[in-house]
Amino acid sequence: MPFAIPHLVAGFIAVMVGYTSSVILIIQAATAAGADTAQVASWLWTLGIGMGVSCIGLSLYYRIPILTAWSTPGAALLITTLGNFTLAEAIGAFVISSLLIALCGISGWFDRLMKHIPAPLAAAMLAGVLLKFGLDLFKVAPQDPLLLGTLLLAFLLGRHLWPRYTMVLVLGVGMLICSVRGDLQMGTLHWQLASPVWTWPAFSLDALFGIALPLFIVTMTSQNMPGIAILRAHGYQPATSSLISWTGLTGLLLAPFGGYAFNLAAITAAICMGKEVDPDTKRRWPATVWAGCFYLVTGSFGATVAALFSAFPAALVTCIAGLALLGTIGSSLHSALQEDEAREAALLTFIITASGISLLGIAAACWGLLIGLAIYQFQPYRQRNQLNLKP
Repeated sequence: MPFAIPHLVAGFIAVMVGYTSSVILIIQAATAAGADTAQVASWLWTLGIGMGVSCIGLSLYYRIPILTAWSTPGAALLITTLGNFTLAEAIGAFVISSLLIALCGISGWFDRLMKHIPAPLAAAMLAGVLLKFGLDLFKVAPQDPLLLGTLLLAFLLGRHLWPRYTMVLVLGVGMLICSVRGDLQMGTLHWQLASPVWTWPAFSLDALFGIALPLFIVTMTSQNMPGIAILRAHGYQPATSSLISWTGLTGLLLAPFGGYAFNLAAITAAICMGKEVDPDTKRRWPATVWAGCFYLVTGSFGATVAALFSAFPAALVTCIAGLALLGTIGSSLHSALQEDEAREAALLTFIITASGISLLGIAAACWGLLIGLAIYQFQPYRQRNQLNLKP
């Protein structure tokens, strides 16, 4: 595997953004299920190891940047639902949900569905998903204008002088500023290895309808669908059925230890696919291998690493994520809107996705694609009618 600093930094930033933005949801979900301290650490161990092994294995095999992740919307769902079930019932529901995900991949129906999504709509959905990070970047200005201004300057300087090392420079400058100001609170951390704890699953109809099916739907629509679309928006042609199957099988094996859902990453995956990582699209896959290595470390130390990432100031994480995704947002919008016949459908896909709405348990990204696809399919019919009406 070729080594390059931008690959390593992109992998680290992807993991850092993923953990800092949602690891607290994992802890809250495990606590809601009635997990004790050792079991919470087991959840974190399982998710980290599962994501690490799947990232490394799939990226090395397919030679494309495949980043897996836990289901963040799924964790938010579990916080509100697990209080009504025992931990064993929750584990049983995780097994069923992962089995359904694996069957979606093995049957091939998800791949057939994704092939019907035009490239401009996939790009529009990606831009809509990532827009929040670009907007949040500038919301830091009132609370920390010095950090934002310095990182913006470093970003622009890096893009002009060292395009491939832009995010290396931004991360280094950000860490330096926060260290000098004493914003990184790492002195009280106690490093301790985590270990897996087996919980025997129990199965019930209530858990099937209350946990398993909602978790399956949320994971497929909010994570796997955008994950495949993001890969295709960057010019990759992933083996969709195989990827979905492997994430489902990973969850099936690790569910008894707390691996509630494994899926393709959506937002953080884009960090490993931009031009800043490598100008050659065929040489970006090492970034997700490095991300997998960082996942293995975070999983091994469980709650300790969760506390470590929590020590990073929120403003720093927001700035780094926003700057890392700016290029992808711009290129996605360009790809989405450059074709006249798809512009209207792509624009609505972008707006609906960016709105963040959630109806009937289905996320905005899925609604954006569905409505955009309906408009895209209706466009030729409308154009034919307009031609027929002309004198």
